[in-house]
Amino acid sequence: MKEKLLDLLACPVCGGDLLVAYVSQYEEKEIIDGVLTCRKCDREYKVVRGVPRFADLGKVESDKAATAENFGWQWTNFTQEDEKYNDQFLGWLQPVKPDFFEGKIVLEGGCGKGRHTKLAAEWGAKEIVGIDLGAGVESAFALTRSMPNAHIIQCDIFKLPLKKAFDYAFSVGVLHHTPDPKKAFLSLAGKVKKGGSISAWIYGAENNEWITKYVDPVRTSFTSQISQPVLYQLSKLPTLGLFLTTKLVYRPMNAAAKPVANRLFYNDYLNHLGSFGWREQHNIVFDHLVAPTAFYISKDEFATWWKELDAEDVKIIWHNQNSWCGFGRI
Repeated sequence: MKEKLLDLLACPVCGGDLLVAYVSQYEEKEIIDGVLTCRKCDREYKVVRGVPRFADLGKVESDKAATAENFGWQWTNFTQEDEKYNDQFLGWLQPVKPDFFEGKIVLEGGCGKGRHTKLAAEWGAKEIVGIDLGAGVESAFALTRSMPNAHIIQCDIFKLPLKKAFDYAFSVGVLHHTPDPKKAFLSLAGKVKKGGSISAWIYGAENNEWITKYVDPVRTSFTSQISQPVLYQLSKLPTLGLFLTTKLVYRPMNAAAKPVANRLFYNDYLNHLGSFGWREQHNIVFDHLVAPTAFYISKDEFATWWKELDAEDVKIIWHNQNSWCGFGRI
């Protein structure tokens, strides 16, 4: 933890300023192990392996803990990087471009292994704070530790230990895995200053009826309940089918006969997946099967989130024919 992060932190219980109580390990301008204390209520929060810890998975609600545990395992095992992440990230953030980050204090709701935190830092964010509830914060910290403008926090998105000090907040692929996606979105937006902006990418209800009807029952009753190492091995079988189909059918058809390819099932998304290799496709399959909670949200429902914020310049964009990108100014 870099000490300048204190300027953005606040006690999640009383909102008081946090101070460094003591440090037991300090390396290369980072507090590796220590304790933070609230000036107002005297509560203490540990810094462990470089990450401030504001959540104990043993004390959070069972649905949150299960989601954090499952995804935490994922982000400590699928730690690969891919040059296509840039374009993929921008696809989820549209209409935002890299220069939008320049000079802004940015908050990421659900940082996973830190790949988007890293990109935001590289794109010139003044400070970027990535939060997550699971063990993925370990990978995120390792990935971004050398970046002077990147910070990682372990906390609950519903109880953010942060001041209302951010110019921009974003969340991609996370809100729909929380017990209350709209509430999580509003919590994130609550840390953005007046005049700031927020982006969110969520699973769409439209065009995903086959998932909610056939895949979700398997996910909720079986794949999200078994051990992650077992699921890691089992998920290789559907990944093989996906990999061969995207590489041998969707990519060639889209290159040779786009009008015909447009008639293929789920073409936009499967053609997009075909640009990735085995490891990333395996990660995507695992991601869809491991989540204990997943909501698919309609455009109309998504639009109500922005209305509740009274946001301006709202843009809701249909992405890959299966998800929604939203952007607005607060």
